[in-house]
This record gives sequence, structure tokens and C-alpha cells, in this order.
Amino acid sequence: GKTGLNKEQIDALDTLDVEKQRGITVKASAASMLYPHPSAKGKTGYLLLNMYDTPGHVDFGREVTRSLCFIQGAVLLLDATQGIQAQTWSVYDKVMALKPKEPKLLIALTKVDLEAARPIHCAVTVSEWLQDWEGDPDSILNTSARSRIGIKALLDSVCDQVPPPESMDNGNVKGDILRAQVVDSWYDDRGVNCLVRVVSGQLTESDRVSIVHPGQEEGTRSGDSYSVQEVGIVTPKPLRTKVLYPGQMGYTRFGLRDPRQAMPGTVVLWTKQVGMDMPIPQLPSDAVSKSVLYASVHPEEADGFEDLFNAVERLALNDTGLEVQRTSAQGDGGEGGGPFLGPGLRVGFQGLLHVEVFRQRLSDEFGIEAIVTPPKVKYRVTLSPGKGSNLKDEITKTIEDLSEWPDSGTKSTIEEPIVLVRVVARVEDAGGVMDLISRKRGTELETKPLDEEQWVFTAKMPWAEVVIDFHDQLKNVTAGFGSMDTFEAGYAKGNLSKVDIMLNGDAVDPLAFVCHKDVAQREARVVCKKLQEVLPRQQFVTVIQAKAGSKVIASERIQAYRKDVLTKSGKTVGGGDMTRKKKLLEKQKKGKKRMQHTGKVQLSQAAFNSVITRSS
Repeated sequence: GKTGLNKEQIDALDTLDVEKQRGITVKASAASMLYPHPSAKGKTGYLLLNMYDTPGHVDFGREVTRSLCFIQGAVLLLDATQGIQAQTWSVYDKVMALKPKEPKLLIALTKVDLEAARPIHCAVTVSEWLQDWEGDPDSILNTSARSRIGIKALLDSVCDQVPPPESMDNGNVKGDILRAQVVDSWYDDRGVNCLVRVVSGQLTESDRVSIVHPGQEEGTRSGDSYSVQEVGIVTPKPLRTKVLYPGQMGYTRFGLRDPRQAMPGTVVLWTKQVGMDMPIPQLPSDAVSKSVLYASVHPEEADGFEDLFNAVERLALNDTGLEVQRTSAQGDGGEGGGPFLGPGLRVGFQGLLHVEVFRQRLSDEFGIEAIVTPPKVKYRVTLSPGKGSNLKDEITKTIEDLSEWPDSGTKSTIEEPIVLVRVVARVEDAGGVMDLISRKRGTELETKPLDEEQWVFTAKMPWAEVVIDFHDQLKNVTAGFGSMDTFEAGYAKGNLSKVDIMLNGDAVDPLAFVCHKDVAQREARVVCKKLQEVLPRQQFVTVIQAKAGSKVIASERIQAYRKDVLTKSGKTVGGGDMTRKKKLLEKQKKGKKRMQHTGKVQLSQAAFNSVITRSS
């Protein structure tokens, strides 16, 4: 944990503003260090350790999976005051999924200097609950960053037990032929920067190299070549070394300007190698971005779309969990913002915290304030032949754009994505956790004791119920001590209703949401009431309605501003002429009626948050 570190040490680990402000890690970061050890060869007596710090939150689990693909060893840290948490299992499962080529796993307890620490109890629990782990309780190391306990022992264990990078001599791939793989990349004023792992050969400044993407056909590996402009290691600050050797991890610049050319997994070869028959290592499918919910992103400023697009494209280079594509240029589709928001981007995310971090990074790093519509999950819709239908056979399709939701008169079956949720919480919080799972439509609930103070809860739940606010509500009912993890569990039929939000009779597609039919009216009333509180008053009445099918199930009104047309420059218009006053009032009435039909209400982020927080 980082609670025992000072500000300078934390800043070295968490380099993003959002990480420093929120006190969490959202992006895996690399650093190399020299460490004295007897096993070191040569005159220096030092080993070069390439280290990678990864996030713990479930929304950034892909960062962990991707990082595991490039390392030979992993240290699984457990809080000695809490023991096994849901994310402990998550990381452990990711390591075991890489068998038989999984990295060497070391387990360490941190915060052992605190009064509440239970290192012996935690070690025994780990050995009992982590299946297939080959270690024993005595091999678990005790550490504390604050008190500097066990740091040397941990680093010595890494040097003793973690194997060095393997030699890559393999058929046509000789050990002296360059092959480097992009681990991460980011953008600055000098262009695209890459963090690379040298698998074989040497990467030297002034080399001519080519970029090969995994999956490219043998005959398509030719292309532009680039000059290596700068090479060095990360300490975590860049340290120029001019060359990287096999097994080293460091940064490089090729003069790339297109962020899409250097995505993780990309391979760097000498240009003269491009035509050679050479295996290209693939990343596991779980390490490749696979979004679980989608939102439409729009600039707050009407003319800011191109700036937004460029910023998001550069952000996606450094955040592999994002999927980005343009929506309708006219903004007239369900994926776009329609007349209320205009053109935008369809962006895929890993969870709601990921959405919040994305929006904050746009503001912090690019100075762009964006509007993010309520995220939506993918639903599976099966349309069947029936009266009034032109279909001859059933059609099944997956949608996240609610404008494709079938009409109430269409014969259809709706299935929603289901996940298996695993929660670890204290015994005294069991009642609150089970009530929360029930409210979120959880089924097949199982409970079992982890130890005398904690229980493990597992249940199947609709992903839409989990992704919005389940994690936040879990923290509330467990006073911050509960943790969770999720696993895909397919699809299941749901008794679902799409609720459309209307402003003065016009449907606002980005505000539409899906919920269980039993709570549709209640949640619709909450959304309408919240919109009434956050939408700005206009010179005309704003009517807010929620519709399920063709039926209005909730409604609110925002009264218009009253403009005194009978007073101008402090003087009464028309004097005592009542006929003229009546004409002015009648003209104002007609104008407001016309504005109500043609005027558009300005939508802010607060309006969309009304939908996101409807069940909180």
C-alpha cells in the first residue's frame, strides 16, 4: 500500500494528475532500478530490475493482464490488516490463467507495522484459499513501506526466485536479430513515445526500424521505416542510454505522429528484417481491449469536436481500455447527440470509474470539458416473425444504441448481460451486503466464511445493475471495507423496459435508459425530478416527460422566466393605453409558445448524471 509513503514517493509511482488527486492507481507504470546482489555477473555487482506498478480497481484489470504478458515475476501485495480481498483473487486468477507460462508469483504482506495487522492469520488464510499456489505460509514476506520493513528481503527474493528473460533464439530468429515489443505508449509535444521490451538483439539510436502489428499477414509486413531518435530507461524519469539490450525495458522515440501505429503488442524490427519469416508474439485475448459499457462523448463547446477527437485519440494511446469511433457527423442518431448535443464520439469503457477518470483526464491533460452521456451495456435482441412483421426467420442482434430497441408492438425477446459477482465483506456487514445484492436483482446467492471476521458472497447479477453504482453502494454498506470482482456469465432473459425522456415533446436519445419493468415508474420519477432541479430555466415552459412505450409514466415542469414587456428603460410602455398593453402581452404569449416548439434546452453533464444516479 501507499498510505505509508510520502508525497514525493507517491508522485514517483503515480504520474497522472487524476491518480494524485484521487489517491488511486489507474495506469500501470514502469521503472528500472539497479540493485546490488551476489548473483550479479560482471564487475558492478548490480542487477537491473524492470518493475511495473499496476492498478487494483476492477475497472483497470486489463492493465494488470497486459502487464503480466511482459514480465517474468509478480509480487502479489496483501494488506495485513484486511487479508484476502476480491481483487486479490482477481490478480491471482489472471496469473494462473497464463499457465504454463505464468510469471513466478511471490506473495507479500504490507502494513505489518500497524496495530491492526494480522500477518500470521493472513498467511494461513492465503495458503488455504489460493488454489494451486505452490508456496507455503512461511514463504510469505512481511513488509511495510512506511517503516521500511522487509524491503531488502523482498528485493532479494525477487533476485533469487524470478528468472531472467529467456533467450529468444528460435529457428530463424537469432539472438542477435532485433525484436522488441511495445508495452505501452504515450503522446507529448515530440510525438509518440513507446515503452518497449527488447526480446532479442539491440535497439540503438539511429537504427532504421519498421513497425509490425500482431496478426499482419507475412506478405503485408513491409511499410515505412523510421529512425530511432532516442533510447533510454525509465527510472521512473527518462534516462537516456542510447541503447537497450535483450531483457531490458525502456523508452524510445521513432518520430511517429499517428498514435495508432504504436499500440501495445506492436513489434519493432530492423527494416532489413521485414521480409523474413519471423513469428510475431501475440497478446492473450483478455489483454486486448474489450469494453463492457458504452457512452457518447461530446464537447461542451459547439465548435470543439475536432479538438475533442484529437485529444481522445491521444488518450486512447495511453489507455488501452478505451474503444473509440465517431458517431453521426450530423448528430441525428441514437449514438450521436441528436439536435441537443450534435456530433460526438462513441467510446467503450471498462466501468463507471473508468468513465469518470476518462472525463477528468480530458480536463486535466488537454483542457477539454466534455459531456459524457449515461453509459449503456450491450443487450441481445431476438426479433421473431409475427403480425405486421416482414421477417421470415428469427433475427438475433446485439445492441447498445437504444434507438435500435424494438417497439412495444414488435414480437421480440430481450436478453441482458449477466455477471458473477464475488464480494468479500466483514461479518457484521453481511445483512447490508445481502440486501444490496437483492435490490440489484441478484440470484443464486451463496455465502461462505473466509475466516472468523470475513465472508465471501457470490451471486449472479445483471451487468447493468453492477456497472452503474454497485461498487459505490457496496462501500457505503460496508463502511469502505467491502471489495468486489466480476466475471462474465453470459446472457439471460429480462423483463425490461426502455424509458425515453422527452423535453417539450422531443425525445432526447442520450437520456434514455433501460431498467426492470417493476421499477420503471419509480426510476422515471426520480430522473424527471432531478432534471427539473438541474436544467436551466428558459423563457418558455419546459415540460419533462418519461415514456415507456407510448405511455407517459412520469412528468415535471420547469416554469418560464417572466419578462416584463410593459416596461422599457424604466418607463411604462403605452402609458394608460390598455389596448396597446394587451397587444404586447398577446405577442409575448405567442412568442413563448413558438419558442417552446423550436427552442432547445441546453443539456449539461448534471442532466446526464441524473440518469446515472437514478437508483442511488
